[in-house]
Amino acid sequence: SNSRAFFLRAYPLQTQEMLFDAHNHAFRVLGGVPERGIYDNMKTAVDKVGRGKRRIVNTRFQVMVSHFMFEAEFCNPAAGWEKGQIEKNVRDARYRLWHQAPSFKDLDTLNAWLEQRCKALWQEINHPDYKHKTIADLWQDEVDCLVSVPAPFDGFIEYSKRVSPTCLITFDNNRYSVPASFANRPVSLHVYADRLVIVAEEQVIAEHQRVFTRDHSQRGKTIYDWKHYLAVLQRKPGALRNGAPFQELPESFRKLQKQLLKHPGGDRDMVDVLALVLHHDERKVEQAITEALASGGVSKQNVINCLNRLLDKPRPERLSTPPELRLVEEPKADTGRYDHLREKRHVH
Repeated sequence: SNSRAFFLRAYPLQTQEMLFDAHNHAFRVLGGVPERGIYDNMKTAVDKVGRGKRRIVNTRFQVMVSHFMFEAEFCNPAAGWEKGQIEKNVRDARYRLWHQAPSFKDLDTLNAWLEQRCKALWQEINHPDYKHKTIADLWQDEVDCLVSVPAPFDGFIEYSKRVSPTCLITFDNNRYSVPASFANRPVSLHVYADRLVIVAEEQVIAEHQRVFTRDHSQRGKTIYDWKHYLAVLQRKPGALRNGAPFQELPESFRKLQKQLLKHPGGDRDMVDVLALVLHHDERKVEQAITEALASGGVSKQNVINCLNRLLDKPRPERLSTPPELRLVEEPKADTGRYDHLREKRHVH
């Protein structure tokens, strides 16, 4: 910590998966991992504070420490002076950063600005002990003493969930869809700082961007992936008209659906088109639908034909014959040489 290089990152919650994500980004920006880290007795790291330096460290936090291979030390309770640099950095950041911060449309934009601004301040601020040098100057010397950063820590928190009959799981007052084949079955939920990953049968079966609600007393949101309900559509094509998971189909899909539903059997045809994404890239299917709509021939078969043309591999270029394999004398066509075969057949 000699250089006093600092890094700030914003999160919506003070949960353990956020802490893990912060370590991944901090070590990336600082250019390495130190031999020692000093921590407060936060609940995301310490399960129980004992006498003196005795701590029952959270198992998952200890796994992260082992992954990055550094030693974690914890301050005495209510002893802020043991991590004075951090306390002062928090106070200084209010004047260095927040008084000049613009408005941001989302958290990602804010964090990108924070990272850029922290690095800029390293160049601008003189070191308190070495007045002729900036924080960036000493940080360059310090990086050589850090351990190289390994692969990011897979910092998720795991929960066991049971999928509802409507193919949903609940987390933090919000509901997320799961493929219909896993309805009423247990799954494992991996919670990251920015996303949720659902695992079953040793494979990832669904992934969603994490949604945060401000008030847990309010009714949460339901986040659908319409592809999770295609198996249901095979049995009940009519669900396509008013089913909640299909209200946010891509625009080209919606236009095609509007055209197909004007004809008898349009529900079934649209279901067959949607099912194409199970076997082909969704962007290719969407492109095929766009081309079919542009051609004016709106039908299931036209979409399939457009998709097949997109999937066709281009013909390879003709190979040029090497000189050593070229014929010097062209063979002469002599069909008479086959006449002896006819003679033998008659003799037999």
